[in-house]
Amino acid sequence: MAKQNISTIPIDAISNMRITSVWTFLLSIDWSESWLVALLFFHLFCFAVTLLTTRFYRLQICYFTILAGMVYSAEYLNEMAAMNWRSFSKYQYFDSKGMFISLVFSAPLLLNTVVIVGLWVYRTFATMTELKTLQLKRRKAIRENKKKAA
Repeated sequence: MAKQNISTIPIDAISNMRITSVWTFLLSIDWSESWLVALLFFHLFCFAVTLLTTRFYRLQICYFTILAGMVYSAEYLNEMAAMNWRSFSKYQYFDSKGMFISLVFSAPLLLNTVVIVGLWVYRTFATMTELKTLQLKRRKAIRENKKKAA
């Protein structure tokens, strides 16, 4: 198999020859583009909402569902962005395998969902511990009442 000359790769595409790891892929992205800056702020906003909704269980369930829906729709978003990338970007980041959309869009959203699930597990364990403590106190009170009555 002949090696492809890197200079023959179009300037508006990310070369697979230059990408050797996730880190080099992220470094090859022009983070100064306004839509990428807006995406970063969107992810910061999502993380803030994740943290702010920790005390509101039902709201967090709805938010979790929205995040999961956005991750699910990433494939369709990638297809649309691949067809229209010239209208908002300098480079064609949207490959057919979805590496860009997965790393830059879906992964941060999935991180938020993992945080939410972690909070739910923690809250469940805390509730179970509190319930068991109350059960033990009640049993102890019942035993003490029986001793006093006897």
